[in-house]
Amino acid sequence: MNEKLNFEELMKKLEETVKALESKEISLEDSIHKYKEGLELSKQLYEMIKSAEKLIVEVKEWDLINTFKKIF
Repeated sequence: MNEKLNFEELMKKLEETVKALESKEISLEDSIHKYKEGLELSKQLYEMIKSAEKLIVEVKEWDLINTFKKIF
């Protein structure tokens, strides 16, 4: 996966992967491939969420610091 997808696009791909895995018409080999693909998508999504969480914490801390500077 060299293309850079946003969070929503990755979620859509993961949902499609899950649907394919739930299908009764998928071969074992394809299931294994889709499973690996799903793990990679999940990993990318997790990293995006952790990055967003870190940014939110930094912004909140910055806002808190600026608020204290205004008070004192």
